[in-house]
Order: sequence, then C-alpha cells, then structure tokens
Amino acid sequence: MEIQVFEKQAQIAKAIAHPVRVAVLEYLRPGEQCVCDIAAAVKTERSNLSKHLSVMTSAGVLGSRKDGLKVMYRIKTPCVLRFLDCIKDCLKEQMTEQQKMLEVLNK
Repeated sequence: MEIQVFEKQAQIAKAIAHPVRVAVLEYLRPGEQCVCDIAAAVKTERSNLSKHLSVMTSAGVLGSRKDGLKVMYRIKTPCVLRFLDCIKDCLKEQMTEQQKMLEVLNK
C-alpha cells in the first residue's frame, strides 16, 4: 500500500483518539443528535465540543446538517463503532487476564 493510505488511516484513528470523541461516538450510536444535546451528554463546553466535532468531521467520521438553528451530527462511517466495540473487547480481555493474576496472587 502507498504511504498516503497509511497516513489517511492514521488521520482517522487520531480523529477518534480522545476520550471526549469516544464519548461523542457512543452518544451518537443510536442516531443523529444536536450539538446542545451532545454537549450535555458528554459534559463539555460547546466551544470545546466544537473543536472535537470539527476534527471528526474533517476526518470523515461524522457528518452534519443544519436543522433550523440547530446543527445535527451523525456518524458518517458506522464501521467506526465496530472499532470501538473491538477496543471494548480488548479491555475485557485485559481485565480477565488481570483477574486471573489477582486470583493467583490471592492463593
């Protein structure tokens, strides 16, 4: 593969590599939401959220549309949710391994 493809892949990975961005994606999992509701759900200021939404939109992860005065955001590439699910599976595996180690230590 061309290095440019790897760079684009890294750009997308970077676009979701922040706790607020992961929270936004989880909040948008069921469907489109307005900025005001996203900000309240992820407990961040709108100005901060705007920067995060911009990064994800630029990377092609999110899409948006105007609905009157509101801006509505949606996950443009739903496969990113499979990636987040994969990360959750990795965390579960790590926790299982740690639990086994703890059981050995407690014997």
